[in-house]
Amino acid sequence: MVTKQLIEILLNIIINLINEVKDMNEFKERLNKIAQLLDESDNIIIGAGAGLSTAAGIEYDGKRFTDNFQEFIDKYDMTDMYTSGFYPFDTEEEKWAYWARHIYLNNVGMQSTKLYTKLYDLVKDKNYFVITTNVDDQFFKSNFEASCVFATQGSYNYIQCSKGCHPKVYKNSQLIKEMINSTDKDLKIPYDLVPKCPVCDGPMDPHLRKDHYFVEDEHWHYQSNAYNEFINSCVNEKTLLLEFGIGFNTPSIIRFPFEQMTYKIKDWTLARFNRSHFEVAVEYHKTWKLMTPEELSKIDAFNDFLSRYIRFSEDIEEILDNLL
Repeated sequence: MVTKQLIEILLNIIINLINEVKDMNEFKERLNKIAQLLDESDNIIIGAGAGLSTAAGIEYDGKRFTDNFQEFIDKYDMTDMYTSGFYPFDTEEEKWAYWARHIYLNNVGMQSTKLYTKLYDLVKDKNYFVITTNVDDQFFKSNFEASCVFATQGSYNYIQCSKGCHPKVYKNSQLIKEMINSTDKDLKIPYDLVPKCPVCDGPMDPHLRKDHYFVEDEHWHYQSNAYNEFINSCVNEKTLLLEFGIGFNTPSIIRFPFEQMTYKIKDWTLARFNRSHFEVAVEYHKTWKLMTPEELSKIDAFNDFLSRYIRFSEDIEEILDNLL
């Protein structure tokens, strides 16, 4: 005899299966739309944040951190690579012992990842430009044209004067390898390997935008101009913006501008790839606020924008595999 409880279980299974089919069909619809846009668009603009590198396996915490930094964890009680970058080391010898390993693991000693290579394969024959806040140089390692990449926040592959006393950065790959090989049991490098500013003789830092001393050198300004020129050249053309892994850490660099450009330019479409955070910053009733797509759909003024705003919370590599 079929019990009421069994009927409820079967109904729940059927409902879940129906919802899964609906979700799969909706996912395919979004994939097909992106595939069509990739074919039809005159230009592709990629905006990449930390979430893209995390999806590529460049994680700053968890097992990857503990496997590579256990001695530093034991000595300094570090919890992850991001916060460790702000640790107040007592000496430059200790600071660079840590940073050498951090930089080697996340850039100097790392090859291109599969995810970035797949992204390159997706756009290599398109007219594209990349703006990224990532400092791991994965775009350069994955064969993207260097002239088409603007790394706004610097690169692990360079160092600068810690006080930014002059607008120049210096390649550090060989020095980093020497530091790695010379780090002693006390987690210090030899004093003679500590980099000194060639102008003011002060300490050096990794070339990262962590304070107002960040050096914007000649190349940085050249790529900034190139990016802005590319944006301007696309205004009257069909353009697809692919935004990967950007939350609200530094949204004013890529996230908010991408939203505003899409809202204002009717031939542009924004595809946002993220695990969450699909809110949009909008000016409404003379004030700026974050609104969900569901909230925006109730306001007629944003209907056209929503038709050109595609969201993906699914695995980025799975999406690229489908598109390829």
